[in-house]
Amino acid sequence: MLTVALIIVPLVAAVLIMVLPRQVAKNIALLATLLELVISLIALYRFNSTLGIQNTYAQPWIPSLGITFSIGMDGISLLLVLLTTVLMPGIILSTFKDDSKSSSFYSLILLMQTALVGVFVAQDGFLFYLFWEIALIPIYFICLNWGGENRGKITLKFFIYTLTGSLLMLVALIFLYSKTSGAHTFALSALYEAGRSLDLPHQTFVFACLFLAFAIKMPVFPLHTWQPDTYTVSPVQGTLLLSAIMLKMGVYGVIRWLIPMVPLAVKEWGMTALILSVIGIIYASCIAIVQKDFKRLIAYSSIAHVGLISAGTLTLTTIGLQGAMIQMISHGVVVFGLFYIVEIVFARTQTREIGRLGGIRNVAPALSTSFFIILLSSVALPFTSGFVGEFLLINSLVQYQLWVGGIAGLTIILGAVYMFRTFQKTMSGETNTLTSHITDLTTHEKLVLYPIVLLILLLGVFPKPLLDISATAVNNLLSIYSDLSASVK
Repeated sequence: MLTVALIIVPLVAAVLIMVLPRQVAKNIALLATLLELVISLIALYRFNSTLGIQNTYAQPWIPSLGITFSIGMDGISLLLVLLTTVLMPGIILSTFKDDSKSSSFYSLILLMQTALVGVFVAQDGFLFYLFWEIALIPIYFICLNWGGENRGKITLKFFIYTLTGSLLMLVALIFLYSKTSGAHTFALSALYEAGRSLDLPHQTFVFACLFLAFAIKMPVFPLHTWQPDTYTVSPVQGTLLLSAIMLKMGVYGVIRWLIPMVPLAVKEWGMTALILSVIGIIYASCIAIVQKDFKRLIAYSSIAHVGLISAGTLTLTTIGLQGAMIQMISHGVVVFGLFYIVEIVFARTQTREIGRLGGIRNVAPALSTSFFIILLSSVALPFTSGFVGEFLLINSLVQYQLWVGGIAGLTIILGAVYMFRTFQKTMSGETNTLTSHITDLTTHEKLVLYPIVLLILLLGVFPKPLLDISATAVNNLLSIYSDLSASVK
């Protein structure tokens, strides 16, 4: 029932606070996300890392169509649920000094949390699609109603991209549903079996539909063009939801649904998808180097890091998938901290233009120190969370193809170039008229930012607990992939 509670708690709170005053809604939203965090920690405490899907719940929903409300968590799901529940209180807390957010804003965030958790725990294809679609609705209205300049046009582009991907996914799932044996069903195991029974051309069709849907969400080059504009124009809470959590839906989809479902097509086209991911790493890193807008730079940095995660996943190796899992957690934490620091600086200076800043460490040492620690994780310094995942991912790519690993490894060098130069231009040097009166972190900001810094250091020094959580699930998934691919040779 813990998995059910993880879906019900934010949903009930979202409905409740819609009719409450803003201040009350804000407090209830924070309490709901903290309760959600406690529930996920209980699930972690009770989790047996040697077993498969746990905390399951299955109830016939639309029996005539073979649709079941089936949910559960293995190690892969649990890690992403934990990422969601750990970051959500910080997202709510980041609004506490902002009086422009209404009750509906908090309701949308909680609805978003419901959908995100649902995506990560769904064990039924229709249910997965439903939660996937629900997640698009609140983030669309958050960006549209509280975004910046040109938000209408930019948000529409984001909506069209993601809706197109969702429709492609639906086509693939319905096609697989039609191929299930006996009474048609959307059960995950039945869809795996249906995918296994297909020949290469039909598996390729399913692969194309699903990969495009997931690649748009991540995003992977060349389907990334919606991301920088959307991240930049969104309110900081929308950016945090999109970058720290929502894009993980795409990587999760590849791991949970794509790889074991159409193994022959993955073998045939995986290299192509991997090369696109590697191209995205270099392309986004080079674009980040020339950015003048602080927030846009972090947006392109995110594309580069997700490209590495996607490439490592497609190596179909244990270290590649384990690296992807821990790097998804690290990326979520790091990008949360980076975008929040951008928001803090913007709130004090009313500019995100890097060239107009400087000398912030002279007047705000706590802010600059936090930024530096998070930056070190972004460039994969040992003993930070970013190092563990990137080491495993690049290792998997080197073993896959030496030249691929060599090119992908450039992300660390290029990342160091644009991140350290940004730190130098914003934090070092002398203050100017914009930065001389910047105040340091407030108590409220420390409550949001310091846990992020702590997580970066803890995960960098003690990554083994996370790797242990996902190890069995990763091995089981690769076993399924190997068995399925062997059966269709």
